[in-house]
Amino acid sequence: MRRVHVDVEAVVGYTLLTGVLLSLGLIVVGLAWHWALWGTLQFDYTLPATSVGAFIVSDVQQAATAAARPRLLVNLGIGVLMLTPYVRVLVSMLYFLFVDRNVKYAVFTGVVLGTLTYALFVG
Repeated sequence: MRRVHVDVEAVVGYTLLTGVLLSLGLIVVGLAWHWALWGTLQFDYTLPATSVGAFIVSDVQQAATAAARPRLLVNLGIGVLMLTPYVRVLVSMLYFLFVDRNVKYAVFTGVVLGTLTYALFVG
């Protein structure tokens, strides 16, 4: 059986590109919607002093329970952008574990992922 070669750099690159483009799309749609409603791109609110994880969890809860609004789309875009490096590390760990079958790299990357997970909700 032939083994398909998958390049970790390409996987990581596509992960980062997808995260940035998704974030950009959410922010642009939110800003355009806000401009269409109010005629300005300025939002009148401040971000609460909270952890990245709490910010994202709050926005996801709002998205699940409330009607969509421009501010929520912009916040989700910011959240996706902040989570993109985290997802990159997660994808790298899964690649090392399941594709490359390199347990040592998977464990090292898992430690980094654990540290980032802790920082998401505490820092």
